[in-house]
Amino acid sequence: MTAIASPTRLPKVLSESAIKQFRQEGYYFPVRALSAADALAYRRRLEEHEARTGSPLAGSMRHKAHLLFTWLWDLVHDPRILDPIEDIYGPNLFCWSTNFFIKEANDPSFVSWHQDATYWGLSTPDVITAWVAFSPATIEAGAMKVAPRTHRQQLAHRDTFNVLNLLTRGQEIAVDIDQSQAVDMVVAPGEMSLHHVLLCHGSEPNRSNDRRIGFAIRYVPTHVRQISGVRDSATLVRGTDTFNHFVHEVKPEADLHPAAVTRHAEITGQQAKILYRGTATESFDQVVRP
Repeated sequence: MTAIASPTRLPKVLSESAIKQFRQEGYYFPVRALSAADALAYRRRLEEHEARTGSPLAGSMRHKAHLLFTWLWDLVHDPRILDPIEDIYGPNLFCWSTNFFIKEANDPSFVSWHQDATYWGLSTPDVITAWVAFSPATIEAGAMKVAPRTHRQQLAHRDTFNVLNLLTRGQEIAVDIDQSQAVDMVVAPGEMSLHHVLLCHGSEPNRSNDRRIGFAIRYVPTHVRQISGVRDSATLVRGTDTFNHFVHEVKPEADLHPAAVTRHAEITGQQAKILYRGTATESFDQVVRP
């Protein structure tokens, strides 16, 4: 059985039944994190950047983008997101990583059934993902599917490096998942879902006429550490860090400030060593997506 921290204080946002569901089932949704207007504003920020560069966000730019853009830095610190996380894991929190999961309209890209913890190299499974919707995550758009109660053990995985798979290694669980029990985590813009690092989950292609844009924020309590042997860093978002297991990341001076771009390249390079260890791949930009 995985260890899930149990804060002694009264919850700030989540009900006791919501916390119980997360602990027993491995997930909880929906949680209203942002207003629909705020979610639209974040989407517009992203798409304004894409319009300036002439292409969708890709490669290493999708990883730890909160170290490149001040508005994403502010988002990972937003109390509306952090309060529910504190209800589950207590008041001292790092943002270990962030990832954009973007499926274009009528896009064949997918996410295979997997467990996040498999290649992350973290010391304990006290890790939670807040998956924030910038656009509608409907069943047609390829909303995340989860297999309840699968967060209690680590399963074997195999790497595929399928170019249509949005995961780093195209990793997939090497055993069959009973999809008849799967739950579709449909969320509206501004809502988020919460899932445990060992929960089996995936998503199908986007068959809608709109983009499906999700921003996944990975939070850990400060006692968690990196055990892969690679130097790792994280963003302290709430409380204090008395363990010093991670190098503390700093806010970008401005959007895409040259110093921030340099730091981001170094940090994502280190994280790529963790996520791709044991393979010939050394960079997020080496994996070509359609």
